[in-house]
Amino acid sequence: MNLALWIGAGLLAAVALFGGLVKLVVPTQKLAAAKGAGWVADLGGGFVKTLGGLEVLAALGLILPAVVDTAPVMVPVTAVCWVLLMIGAMATHGRRREFPLVAVNLFYLAVAVFVAWGRFGPESFTG
Repeated sequence: MNLALWIGAGLLAAVALFGGLVKLVVPTQKLAAAKGAGWVADLGGGFVKTLGGLEVLAALGLILPAVVDTAPVMVPVTAVCWVLLMIGAMATHGRRREFPLVAVNLFYLAVAVFVAWGRFGPESFTG
């Protein structure tokens, strides 16, 4: 199960890092024009850049604390934060009737719940 939890955390970290960097690097106007990213125009550039920064931090928080063995409890805490982020993403995409994106967010939410459960519980780094 430890391997499955590492794979789950790695998948979430990759998604968070890619998504965060895109939000930080791509100009807001260009990002808003992309398919499925109409929400960007609704929320504004500052919010999108902040969200991108938080996603990059989430990518780091899902991997680094365990790798360097400094505050490894931050891995499941970050996974719980990712769950909350996915709930918000699902609500946003649901309001915009972007149901395929809701399904993608639901998958990421399920992986984050698995990582949080596993790292708080049976495969805790502290136990």
